[in-house]
Amino acid sequence: MKIRLTEFSNNWALMYRQETQILKTIFKDDIIKCEHFGSTAVRGMKAKPVIDMMCLVKDIEKIDKFKEEMRNLGYEAAGEWGITGRRLFRKGGENRSHHLHFYQFDNPQIERHLIFRDFLRSHPAEATRYTKYKEELAKRFDDTSEYSQAKKTFVKEMEQKALAWFVKGGKLNVEE
Repeated sequence: MKIRLTEFSNNWALMYRQETQILKTIFKDDIIKCEHFGSTAVRGMKAKPVIDMMCLVKDIEKIDKFKEEMRNLGYEAAGEWGITGRRLFRKGGENRSHHLHFYQFDNPQIERHLIFRDFLRSHPAEATRYTKYKEELAKRFDDTSEYSQAKKTFVKEMEQKALAWFVKGGKLNVEE
């Protein structure tokens, strides 16, 4: 898929909230809470205009039973997609609009995503640095898979900074 970075949009938070409401009508009590994460959740950051959503659920195995309902909403199931215990759904095909990550409430990946998001929200200079790095990569790579692979080391280093910030008293901003 072709890489497309866009300026921050206030519409991204609205898209997240609207999709959350739709998902709650399908999954009902199976969803404990949802979180908006990734670059579209950080004010001012350029991002691929794909809303990353995380839904925490009581039982991850139950999510597999909703594939047909998700297909009816335009989502394709991608399974764990490299992260044990996750269920990933993607919406929009080549013009992707949403990535939906389901995790069971006790999955250790949850905190990593939220700490990174809140670190960037709390450190605008780091968010700007990350944006500039993404812009450089977008000039070098046309395809999202190459782009994503190229930024892995940078993101891992930034995640370590975020974890150190959190350990020293940084606060998570739980959305729902």
